[in-house]
Amino acid sequence: EAVKRERQAVAVWREALRVGHVHIDAEHEDFARLIEQLRDAADDALLAALDGLVAHAGSHFADEDTWMRRLDFPAKDCHQQEHQAVLATAQGVRRRLLAGETHPVRHFAAELAAWFPPHVQHLDSALAQWICKHTWDAKPLVLHRRMPVQEPVVQA
Repeated sequence: EAVKRERQAVAVWREALRVGHVHIDAEHEDFARLIEQLRDAADDALLAALDGLVAHAGSHFADEDTWMRRLDFPAKDCHQQEHQAVLATAQGVRRRLLAGETHPVRHFAAELAAWFPPHVQHLDSALAQWICKHTWDAKPLVLHRRMPVQEPVVQA
């Protein structure tokens, strides 16, 4: 049980998930926060958290789907199938939640937290590259600032 709670406390968003497209990165940060909220919600807050996540995901996926169609993104079918699978699963999970089952929602949140980073790193980063190539004839650039490690202050 302690290991389960510890895994749940891990943040879904991390700076390494930036793809170099400001709009996509901002939406991804919001999506990750909503996954965490769903994962950590009390039973009586699960429906609102699930509905908020689904609303955001639907809007975000629609934005990406529009870019993919408009720019004829080569991997659009695979990418769109993943989006559709997430939304379809969410609707099934919602039906089960309305029937009084909380476990499917918790399992869905954990699976989303595991699915999200590879989806971003592979499909969304490729989409960001494609958008930048076709919009500016360039590649996205992501700068990561490394913070120096602070040595602890030791008092003698």
